Amino acid sequence: MLDKLILFPYYLTLKVRHWMYDKGFIYKTHPCEVPTVSIGNVTAGGTGKTPHTEMVLGTLLESNDWAYRNVAVLSRGHKRRSRGFQQVTRNGSARFFGDEPLQIKKNFPVVTVAVDKNRVEGCDFLLHPDKLRTSRRGRACKDKELPPSDLIVLDDAFQYRALRTYFNIVLVDYNRPVFKDRLLPLGHLRDLPERIEVADVIIVTKCPAYLEDWEKTSLAKALGIKNYSPSTCTGENRKGRTQTVLFTAIHYRELKPVYGDGDARYIYSQKLILFSGIAKDTPMRRFLSDKYKIVKRYSFPDHHKYNAMDIRKIAAAARENPTAVVVTTEKDSQRLLDYKKMPDWLRKRLFMIPIAVDFLSDREKAVFNSTLLSSLRSFSKDY
Repeated sequence: MLDKLILFPYYLTLKVRHWMYDKGFIYKTHPCEVPTVSIGNVTAGGTGKTPHTEMVLGTLLESNDWAYRNVAVLSRGHKRRSRGFQQVTRNGSARFFGDEPLQIKKNFPVVTVAVDKNRVEGCDFLLHPDKLRTSRRGRACKDKELPPSDLIVLDDAFQYRALRTYFNIVLVDYNRPVFKDRLLPLGHLRDLPERIEVADVIIVTKCPAYLEDWEKTSLAKALGIKNYSPSTCTGENRKGRTQTVLFTAIHYRELKPVYGDGDARYIYSQKLILFSGIAKDTPMRRFLSDKYKIVKRYSFPDHHKYNAMDIRKIAAAARENPTAVVVTTEKDSQRLLDYKKMPDWLRKRLFMIPIAVDFLSDREKAVFNSTLLSSLRSFSKDY
């Protein structure tokens, strides 16, 4: 009872905010001229937005509909030092663009990746890049050469109500069902749990590699979805609206050197030093501990900027364990590259572990592809 009283002001603020956007009272929503795909959550971090964004990009680029079109990604660029609209370049820095947009650009060089806190204006620049040369805000953009976008994937824009997104994907952590969580600061929710009811697709992330159909049905029920059918991957929410619910698991790939001169022989070591600045490193530790003995582990805040003191700490552990491979996440490696005084001997031992997400079954993957692509085909400019 006490927690409900403490959280009531936050709950009421969110409730009123969404009501005003829904009714168009004071707050207005702006449509986009091209289809937009939003990938977000109602939880504060840790649901896997970046690998799911990359999964969506892979789906689009493999399709006949979008393989030869201009696909763009728009992100806020969390903790970047630049301002306004910026086009992300592969040779740029995480400090300037943010680690996640830079990672996406490196993995999908044919995709236009941009950052802008103002998503409405950011979409407008992606659609009309000529405005980058004529508008006051656009002049700050370092790289103004980009094609007009035919489709925009929005990273973490579910709470950005000023932009009316066309197709909404909401991610929910398998270990934290939203209706069993609480609002910040007593829980992990940054938005109302019932907001997932407006999603076109709900993806339960970080699942075990296999779930029985009854387990999927039970999880869907915990999310307020009744009559869930594992064969169609759909059910009804509390408002009677049909929603698609799918399940994904994290897949770790082979270690890759952070720097071009990495010594691949360290991959075959039996010892490992692990460091990361992410919301939760438990799944990664479990995976790596099957192959390596983790002799040192350092956990830094999410999106941590590495400094000389951090590097000295990691280097000291590496000296104590001269045969150990030193591993971090792909996202951390983008920020690590901003540190210009990395010792040569440590560069050779630094590796990252890329991650991807996979649906738990081929059926779910087919349902996702069909649902996404068929919805985009039906897009209308006056939706």
